[in-house]
Amino acid sequence: MKYHSTDKPKQQKTSHAGDNNNDPSMNNDVYGTTKIVAIVGYVTLIGWLVAIVLHDKHKSSFTTFHLRQSLGLIITGALLALVPLIGWLMNVAVFLAWLYAIYHAVQGRQEKVPALGDFYQKHLDFIK
Repeated sequence: MKYHSTDKPKQQKTSHAGDNNNDPSMNNDVYGTTKIVAIVGYVTLIGWLVAIVLHDKHKSSFTTFHLRQSLGLIITGALLALVPLIGWLMNVAVFLAWLYAIYHAVQGRQEKVPALGDFYQKHLDFIK
């Protein structure tokens, strides 16, 4: 015997312009303020400081992940800049890693920086 519900199906909340969080066609990608905070975190140390303040109001695992990656790249680049010639040349690799990380932040993905990404996630865990 089959039972039929007399309840009407619930309508989905309509989304407003710029509000993609409720649209099922978006495949759970990251949008809005969360994505902007993650991207701003990669734009210099001042951008990172602005992003950490914004992160306080809009916490998410996506922004936490990218703030750790960007701070790690900033620290690595600054330390390598102190080493003449060899450190300066290695900063080219840091720049390429920065491009890789910011590309994935723009795409809304959490991809670790090659070689040091796991280290950044483990040791910069004070960013929550």
